[in-house]
Amino acid sequence: MHSYKPGCSSIRSARMQRETHIVTLMIHKYCQNHHHQQKTLCSACSMLLRYALARLEHCPFQEKKSTCAQCPIHCYSPNKRQQIKEVMRYAGPRLIWTHPWLGLMHLVNGWRQPRRKT
Repeated sequence: MHSYKPGCSSIRSARMQRETHIVTLMIHKYCQNHHHQQKTLCSACSMLLRYALARLEHCPFQEKKSTCAQCPIHCYSPNKRQQIKEVMRYAGPRLIWTHPWLGLMHLVNGWRQPRRKT
């Protein structure tokens, strides 16, 4: 199982760790409800999670980033971008009910304008 544990990532900032946690929760929720997986991810969702975590780790904005949907840089390949959009459309609204604080923070971060690292 590829699950996120706070503090176990090479990503150092709290903001990026929260983003990592959110994308992990969303992919797990999507896989659980669409691919009927309970504790582990199916192979497609597992690959998407690894890809998303790698993209977050190499994000040029890091702690100053908005949500990926608002980002001026499209670092996802077109296929993966479509997959993550589908996951987020499904799991994003449900995040509010299962993890209200993370859901609220993700919503607020969506309003941010991304700024370059200084």
